[in-house]
Amino acid sequence: MTQPPAGLPVTVPSTALFTDHYELTMLQAALRAGTAHRRSVFEVFTRRLPEGRRYGVVAGTGRVLDAVENFRFEPALLDFLRERRVVDEATLDWLADYRFHGDVDGYREGEVYFPGSPILRVEGSFAECVLLETVILSILNHDSAVAAAASRMAVAAAGRPLIEMGARRTHELAAVAASRAAYLGGFSSTSDLAAGFRYGIPTVGTSAHAFTLLHDSEREAFTAQVESLGTGTTLLVDTYDIAEAVRTAVEVAGPGLGAVRIDSGDLLVIAHRVRQQLDELGAREARIVVTSDLDEHAIASLAAAPVDAYGVGTQLVTGSGHPTCSMVYKLVARADGDAPGAPLKPVAKKALGGKLSVGGVKWAARPTDERGVAEAEVVGTGAVPPELADRQLVVPLMREGRAVAREPLREARERHVRAREGLPLSATQLSRGEPVLPTRYL
Repeated sequence: MTQPPAGLPVTVPSTALFTDHYELTMLQAALRAGTAHRRSVFEVFTRRLPEGRRYGVVAGTGRVLDAVENFRFEPALLDFLRERRVVDEATLDWLADYRFHGDVDGYREGEVYFPGSPILRVEGSFAECVLLETVILSILNHDSAVAAAASRMAVAAAGRPLIEMGARRTHELAAVAASRAAYLGGFSSTSDLAAGFRYGIPTVGTSAHAFTLLHDSEREAFTAQVESLGTGTTLLVDTYDIAEAVRTAVEVAGPGLGAVRIDSGDLLVIAHRVRQQLDELGAREARIVVTSDLDEHAIASLAAAPVDAYGVGTQLVTGSGHPTCSMVYKLVARADGDAPGAPLKPVAKKALGGKLSVGGVKWAARPTDERGVAEAEVVGTGAVPPELADRQLVVPLMREGRAVAREPLREARERHVRAREGLPLSATQLSRGEPVLPTRYL
C-alpha cells in the first residue's frame, strides 16, 4: 500500500468547453439584449432521489471549485468557436476576458442531501453564471452518484475495508473522479494510481490471473510473487482449484501469508471453506479478500462470512444502478431591473409534469431531536428562524471568484460519516424506501 501525505498539485486544463452549445448562444442573445449583466442566482438541487435511495451524498464540490477557477477561454478555444460559428465576434471578445467573479455557496462536501436541498448556489451576472451549468452538473451528478453507492456499500461492509477497483469499467478520467468519490463515501483504498497521485488516496494491488497463467505452475507463480513482494502479499487462489491453491499458497508463503483473494464462485460457501483450510494449515492470520462483481446487496449477504475485505468495481463506478442523481441547475432569482443594486426578484419555471421549481434564494437547515437525530430537511427563503440559526447547511465556497473552502479529502470523508450517523437508523437500510427525512418548505 502506498499513501502519500496529501494529494499532489496537478495542472488543470481549461474547463471552458465542458459546456453545451446553447449556453453560448444564450449568452450572445443576452449580450445583444443588454440583460447579460443582470445579477442572477442559480441553484443546484434534485427534485427526487434515485428510486429506493434514502439519502444522497454531496460529492465533487472540491472538483467544482477547480473547474470554475479554470473556466477560461484560451486562444485555441476561441478559434474553435469562431471556426464553427458558434457565436459572433462580439461574444468571442467577451469570452476572451471571461473569469468568474461571483460567489458560490453550498453544502459542504460529504454532507447528505434530500429532494429540494439547495446543494449549490451560484451568484453573479447572468452571463458569467449561465456558462457554468453543464460543468457543475456533470461533476456533481457523477461524483454524488458514486459517493452514494459507496456510502451504501460502506454501511453493508460494517467496518470491513473496501477497495475501489473500477478504473477498467469506466472512462479513464471518470475513473479518477469515481475513486475520489468512493473514498469520500467510505472506501479505504483504490487500485487506480492516477487517483492516488492526484488525491492522496491509498493505493493497493498485487496480481491478476494473467500472472498465474504466465508461469508453468501455480506454485511457480506464487513463489515469484512472494519472493518479490514478501510473505505478506495477497495471492489469487481461484485460477484453477481453490483448495489446492490455498494449500500451495501456505506452503510457499508459510503461516505468515498476508491474504488470499477469491474472484469467482459462491463466495459465501467458498469463504467459509477457505477460512477453515487456512486455519487448519496454520495461517490463522491470513485474510480473505473477495471481489467478483459485488454491490451493496452482495456485500450485505456476506456479513456472516469470514471475509476481511471487499474489492468493488463495476457496480461502484456506475452508481450501483443509478449513475446520475438528476440534479438540475435553475435560475431562482434575478435583479428586478437593470439598475445597479436592483433587488433580487424570485423566479421559477411553471411546474409541469411533476417538475417542481421553487423560486427565491434559499437557505437550508436540519433540526434534530433531543438525541441529536435529524428530523427534517427544512428549506426556506427570507429570514432564517432563530431556532434554526445554528443548524444551517449552506456555507460560503467561493467569494469573488476565489475558493474559500478548500479542504483535504479526508475531512469530507469524515464529515460524511458524521452526517450519516446523524440520520435516523432507517437511513442505513438497503431495502427500497422513501427519503429518510421529509423536506419542509418555509
